[in-house]
Amino acid sequence: MALFTDKIAVVTGGSRGIGKGIALELGKQGATVIVNYQKSMDAAVAVVEEITATGGKALAVQADVSVEEDANRLIKTAVDTYGKLDILINNAGTTRDNVIMLMGAEDFDAVIQTNLRSTWLCSKAAVRTMMRKRYGRIVNITSISGIMGNAGQTNYSASKAGIIGLTKSLAREVASRGITVNAVAPGFVLTDLTSSLPEDMLKKLNENIPLGRWGTIEDVAAATSFLASDAAAYITGHILTVDGGLAM
Repeated sequence: MALFTDKIAVVTGGSRGIGKGIALELGKQGATVIVNYQKSMDAAVAVVEEITATGGKALAVQADVSVEEDANRLIKTAVDTYGKLDILINNAGTTRDNVIMLMGAEDFDAVIQTNLRSTWLCSKAAVRTMMRKRYGRIVNITSISGIMGNAGQTNYSASKAGIIGLTKSLAREVASRGITVNAVAPGFVLTDLTSSLPEDMLKKLNENIPLGRWGTIEDVAAATSFLASDAAAYITGHILTVDGGLAM
């Protein structure tokens, strides 16, 4: 039997990159997947079609999850459509990199809103229904930038460090209701964005990774799938680094 048969999952920012990989993995393992997107409707629909083409079930739902009304609507749509919500993957995120002296306050606020506030809002909405069922799996996508810091990313690193604190605090709040809350912290991962970096930069960054290679979307999706599964039922408040040893 697939890991997520009869499970309902929401993946925020699920139309591309790591979010898409997670949505596809959950769908492959039997979950019904709500693929959230903010602007990329065509990309989200393509993910849904890829899941349904192999016999899975999926639904694309537009919502700006940094806005409270939208985050609540996203979770409500999942519950109203399928009767419950078992899994929430908080993946939505953005970057606006710059050194602090050149970073505008609007760039700081935008990253905190999209990355951290959305995680809090969606978790708050999801916990309401999960507590009634006394079951839930929340997995937050953070980053090793939130553990190690990264020059030029004071906003991004702060948002991802905030997600780590949120994960641990929420895990303590809801453990007695059968809900686990964990996070995955990817390192350098090959995506459409990073694949455009110059070859010499990729090589230089690669030299710092003990395993000697960049991560893949599939690496992150597999780790996320594990933490969302019942195989991880006795794991909560944990930050799983998927970084080839970079942050150790």
